[in-house]
Amino acid sequence: MIQTYIFFGNNHNIQMFPLLKRLTKFEKKVMAEITLKGNPVNTSGNLPEIGTDAPDFSLVKSDLANLRLSDLKGKKIVLSISPSFDTSICATSVRKFNQLAAGKANVIVLAITKDLPFAHNRFCTTEGITNVVTLSGFRNRDFGKAYGVDIIDGSFEGLYARCLVVINEAGKV
Repeated sequence: MIQTYIFFGNNHNIQMFPLLKRLTKFEKKVMAEITLKGNPVNTSGNLPEIGTDAPDFSLVKSDLANLRLSDLKGKKIVLSISPSFDTSICATSVRKFNQLAAGKANVIVLAITKDLPFAHNRFCTTEGITNVVTLSGFRNRDFGKAYGVDIIDGSFEGLYARCLVVINEAGKV
């Protein structure tokens, strides 16, 4: 069991008291372990199970307007979630999805990072990305938790883990 202490006093007279024992009971939290450059890191949870309803979210587009997943009901949706467009693998992934999404009826690709919408706009303009909608999670802390993709330790702590989630027309993963 982990002991939690309250410290008060000065350097010469520090008293330690265990915080109420009932506050030291912890629930087991399910996390996914991934690797970053061969080193293990943890995420805030697991991806939604196949066959479950995709959790709704509201994220920010490059024009600063919000987009809700529920606004896209009836479409096939690919969530391409990644740490940043400023990493080579993430940028390559978006470029490839831009090619693959061209001319696909009823399919939308959402590239989601924690990068600011201004960076998304700059990236899309520079790379000629026109078939992918970029979304930023900088305003919404719930998305990463709902999808289990918040990296909670390591050098990428605070960013999203790289993954793909495919959602059918009925809103199921």
